[in-house]
Amino acid sequence: MNLISPLYAVVGFLVVQRVAELVLARRNRRVLVARGAIEVGERHYKALVTLHAGWLLALLVTIDPRALVSIPWLVVFGLLQCGRIWVIATLGTRWTTRVMVLPGATRIRSGPYRFVDHPNYLIVCGEIAVVPLMFGAWALAVVGSGLNLLLLRKRLVVENKALAKFYDQAS
Repeated sequence: MNLISPLYAVVGFLVVQRVAELVLARRNRRVLVARGAIEVGERHYKALVTLHAGWLLALLVTIDPRALVSIPWLVVFGLLQCGRIWVIATLGTRWTTRVMVLPGATRIRSGPYRFVDHPNYLIVCGEIAVVPLMFGAWALAVVGSGLNLLLLRKRLVVENKALAKFYDQAS
């Protein structure tokens, strides 16, 4: 019996998830712009999209599709997905893949934002490491995480400046 490879199942799930997130993010961006939101940090956005697409491709190219999945890492991956849902639900129409600020609004401090300023970035960092580790691909986990951290460092500077400018003064 030919069952689908666990690798193909996970990558397929991630692709569907990412496409759905891009659709949701585009819709939310339109809503935010209509409410007067401003996008900041557009210059690094394409690099982030490229990194994530490259990471998905690297999973397919570097991991043997017959590789067994590590159940403990799969559980961690599942917990990360729960965290992602929590972040998106908490932000509602303010969730997007871009850095958007809404003048006059208050900074969200509920849900996972009670505990950490950027929970979605922690989830993505975990995911970029955990998915390759599920299949024993330590090198891809290290390289992908390193590249992600380089880009994320730039994005955090941009986002934190925008958050301070638009929200922290109003608090």
